[in-house]
Amino acid sequence: MNNLVKYFSAVALALVTFSVVILFSSTFLKGARVDLTEHQLFTLTQGSQNIVGDIEEPIHLYLYFSESTTRDLTQLRTYADRVGTLLEEYVSLSQGQLILSRIDPEPFSAAEDDADRYGLQSIPVNGAGDTLYFGLVGSNALDDVEVIEFFQPDKEVFLEYDISQLLYRLSHPSKPRVGLLAGFPVRDRVNPQTFSPEPGWRSIAELEQNFEVVEIAADATTIDQDLTMLLLIHPKTVTPALQKQIREFLARGGALLAFVDPLAEMDVTQTAPMMPSLPGGQNSDLNWLTEAWGVSLRADQILADGQLALSVTGSGGAPIRHLGILGLGPGQLSTDEVVTSQLESINVSTAGILDIEEPKLEVTTLLMSSVFSAGLDAGQFQVLQDPESLQKTFSPGNAALPIAVSMQGALPLADILGEPSESTDLRRVSLTLVADTDLLSDRMWVQVQNFFGQSIATAWADNGSFLINAVDYQAGSADLISIRSRGQYTRPFEVVQNLKREAEARYLESADQLQLELVETEQRLSELESQKVAEGQLTLSADQEAALIEFQDRKLMIRKQLRDVRHQLDQDIEDLGATLKLLNIAVLPLLITLLLGLIVGMRRARGAGSS
Repeated sequence: MNNLVKYFSAVALALVTFSVVILFSSTFLKGARVDLTEHQLFTLTQGSQNIVGDIEEPIHLYLYFSESTTRDLTQLRTYADRVGTLLEEYVSLSQGQLILSRIDPEPFSAAEDDADRYGLQSIPVNGAGDTLYFGLVGSNALDDVEVIEFFQPDKEVFLEYDISQLLYRLSHPSKPRVGLLAGFPVRDRVNPQTFSPEPGWRSIAELEQNFEVVEIAADATTIDQDLTMLLLIHPKTVTPALQKQIREFLARGGALLAFVDPLAEMDVTQTAPMMPSLPGGQNSDLNWLTEAWGVSLRADQILADGQLALSVTGSGGAPIRHLGILGLGPGQLSTDEVVTSQLESINVSTAGILDIEEPKLEVTTLLMSSVFSAGLDAGQFQVLQDPESLQKTFSPGNAALPIAVSMQGALPLADILGEPSESTDLRRVSLTLVADTDLLSDRMWVQVQNFFGQSIATAWADNGSFLINAVDYQAGSADLISIRSRGQYTRPFEVVQNLKREAEARYLESADQLQLELVETEQRLSELESQKVAEGQLTLSADQEAALIEFQDRKLMIRKQLRDVRHQLDQDIEDLGATLKLLNIAVLPLLITLLLGLIVGMRRARGAGSS
């Protein structure tokens, strides 16, 4: 009896001790953190830590999450906890400069009105009209506002980058200055011949909304020291003096985004219609800089693709597939890079091919062709009248070809300057190279209409977003650029998935056999019906009637067996899930409690025995 009392006393003591430990840790160890996840998901990278450390004035963060409308959305609530925990990590490192508030925008509340006013995305969750919000609003001391409209769980790998980018913009409210060197007019201007205004490209107009764009003349001999990055569009002729300035700009840590082209169709400054281009006219490259680093534009070659070719209107009005005008889809856009991860389609025209051979930097392909692509001579496109004629000389390859690449890494100063240098220091280089300029023109991605004096743009591709993302990424700080994709928070139960796959394979084998029998039965039924029609019979013979009934019964039985197989598979999966829930919720905690009680009881028994 005494032993039983001691045992239950030990169990009670273990439960009390466990409760005290939980209470103590939640009260006094709330700020303590140990990140045991595989990819250190809850530990900020050094780049994010630097951005938080540079915040000099308070920034208010408002995390909007609809609690009531997500009660049944377990996976989304789990991800919301992940976002909230990561934000708290930012706050804990900010030394009071970040103030986080959690807001539940309940229906018809002032908080919901604020969420709409800030432009947060509302997602319908049911037929009753309920919507959910899951976004972040940040504001600084100057009342500047930055917004993450919605935290998409499938974009989790960029979660830290998105939050750090928001904080960087709020702590650096002035617009980054971008230097623009273009081989033909791309901004709004007045035509020097007609003195009438001519609109520029919509992609450049949108760029000017977020950045201060400073034009660089083709004969410039200096580059402003305070430029964040350089944007080169069709740099046809870059003087040796300007080449030197661009190299020195990169050596100072500046970023470079270049759009080059073996045949820039929008460049009509030196060419007449249907005439070959003059030397240095419609082609441009950056080989004078990047070839020594292992990346170059293939000379006089246009990328043709049999799978991605878009249709254009032929001479007779019928649609014709143009091998040089391509529609890139999700399979051709890198999902692992910030610049392209959230884009869906980009259109290019007479794009070039980038060759990568023994690169000195880390080269990542952003845009690529399909495997059914190859290069065609640029001369065919300069005098092209019938796009269908391209098929005659086209022979598709078996590998995807790069159209745009990102080049990141460190190089010796001598490699950047292209001349000997006494310095042995390594300098970080950030460069993005795109082998097409036409993709930035309006005709490839947007329709602009005049509506009562206002220009209304309707985008039908993501070309403009690609430019904004690339400049935004390159113009950010070195700390922001250094933040790479993180691992996934959601980790599947691999053992459970294996069990599911085994069960599915087992039952699908039975289902396949039953399906085969069903097809054979339906075929016999069809033969009997066709035999009846062919022989002109009003009724079947007794044997045929018996066979027909037999096959009809067989068909019903097989369909029932198929349903049973499907139900059995679902039941096995549900039983497995229920067993796991029971183990996690009841059995394992009980076993741990009993084990603690047993250990405490044994120690007390030893103490009593020794006394």
